[in-house]
Amino acid sequence: MITIQSIGAAQTVTGSRHLIRTQHSSLLLDCGLFQGHRHESIERNRDLGFSPEDIDAVVLSHAHIDHSGALPRLCKQGYRGSIFTTPATRDLCAAMLADAAMIQLADTRYLNRAIERDGLDAEPIEPLFEQEDVALALSQMIGVPYHRRHQVTRDASVTFLDAGHVLGSAICVLDIDDEGENKRVVFTGDLGRRGSPILRDPELPSGACALITESTYGDRLHPPLSEMDDQLAEVVRRTHARGGKVIIPSFALERAQQIIYSFKKLHQANKLPHIPVYLDSPLAVNITQVFRLHPECYDAEARAVVQGGDSPFEFDDLHYTASPEDSRGIDRLDTPCVVIAASGMCEGGRVLHHLRAAAEDSRNTVVIVGFQAQHTLGRRIVERRPRIRIFGVERALNAEVVVMDGFSAHADRAELIDFAEGVRQRGPLRDVIVVHGEPHAQFELKEALLQRGFPSVHVPSRGDLIRI
Repeated sequence: MITIQSIGAAQTVTGSRHLIRTQHSSLLLDCGLFQGHRHESIERNRDLGFSPEDIDAVVLSHAHIDHSGALPRLCKQGYRGSIFTTPATRDLCAAMLADAAMIQLADTRYLNRAIERDGLDAEPIEPLFEQEDVALALSQMIGVPYHRRHQVTRDASVTFLDAGHVLGSAICVLDIDDEGENKRVVFTGDLGRRGSPILRDPELPSGACALITESTYGDRLHPPLSEMDDQLAEVVRRTHARGGKVIIPSFALERAQQIIYSFKKLHQANKLPHIPVYLDSPLAVNITQVFRLHPECYDAEARAVVQGGDSPFEFDDLHYTASPEDSRGIDRLDTPCVVIAASGMCEGGRVLHHLRAAAEDSRNTVVIVGFQAQHTLGRRIVERRPRIRIFGVERALNAEVVVMDGFSAHADRAELIDFAEGVRQRGPLRDVIVVHGEPHAQFELKEALLQRGFPSVHVPSRGDLIRI
C-alpha cells in the first residue's frame, strides 16, 4: 500500500512537503520553507512535521525557496540520505540556499535586538540554519538529468521530466514497487506554461495512476503571453512620459530573467524610449549566471540567441547593480528608469527601499508580475490599499499599480486541466491530489476535474493521509 501525506502546501501555496510511504521506504517530495505570518512561519519551519531519521530519500522538484528552503534545516536535524534533483536545480540551490541562510541570520539578529531592546520575556532566537548546513545539504544532492530513470530507494525510482516552470524544474515521475505491482505517481512540482520564453514547454508523463498537482491559479485564467511584452512597453512609455520610475518586484529565479528577456526584445524592436533598466538584486545576478551555464534547458528561440553569439540577458540599457551604494543611488535619480528587484512578494530585499522611495509619487508605477500570497506587502499592493506599511512606517500608495498575471510562471486553470487530461489519456489515472494553492483555487479546480469525469479528486488538509 502507498500513502501520500501533505505536510506542507496543503490548502496553501507555500512550504511544499509531501511524504510518500511505501511498503519498504519513506520518500519526501520537496522540503520547502513555509512563508506567512512571522510567528506561524517560525513554528512551522522549526518543526518540519516528520522525523528526519524516518526519511529514506528526498526528491526535489525545483529550487524555489518554498520548495527547497528547508533542506538545510532537514540536514541540520540529522538527515544524511540523498537529495535527488536536476543538475540545474542543484546549481541554483547553491545560490538560493546561501541567500536564505543570510536572511535567516539577519532576521534572528533583528528579532533578538528587539527582544533585548524591549525587555521582552523571551528566549533568544536561533536561525533555522546557517551556511554550514547549506553546504551539508548541497553535499547530499545528486544531479539526475531529465529522462534518466534513477533508483532512489529500495522500491522506488524517479524520472525527471521538464516542468517548464523555472530553470531545472521537474515533473517527478515515481515508479513504486507496491507488493509486486508497479504504480506510477506523478508530482508536478510547480507546472509552467506552454509558450513561455526561454524555457521548454512542460512535458506529459504516461502511465500514471496518481497525480499530485499544484493549483496556484486553479481558479483563474492568465492573459495570453503574446500580449505581455506590448503591455509592458505601454506601461514603460506611459510612466516615462510623466517622468516617473517603474518598480518591478520580481522573484530572483526565473521571473527576473524572463522580464530582462522581454525588455531585450522590446529594446531590439525599438518599442521603448531610451530608459535605463536596473536589475538590482545580487541573488538575481548570481542566478542569471547559472542560467548562462545551462543552455540545455532553453527553448529553441533562446538557444538560437545563444548560438548566434548573443545573450538573452544583455542589452545596451541594462545595468546589473551590485553594491548597496549603487542600489541607493537609483533612488536618488530624478530621471525615469526601470528597477527590477527582489523580493517578488515585497517581503524583504532591495525592492522595499525602492518602494519606500517611489510609492507616494503618482508619477511612478509599481508593476506586479507574479503571484502574491495572503498577508504579504505584495498582496496589499495588488489590492491597491490606500496606505501600505514599509519598514514599519505607513505610506500613501499614490503610485499607479499594474498587475500583469500573464508573466506568471504557473499554469492557469485551463492549463492545469489540460495537463491532467493529458495525463489521463496516457495512463490509468485514478487519483488526483490537489496541493499548492489557496482553498478557493483548489476547490474550484477539484470541481472542474470532477465535472470532467475524473473519478477521485482530493484536496488534503495538512497531515491528511491518502491511500493509493
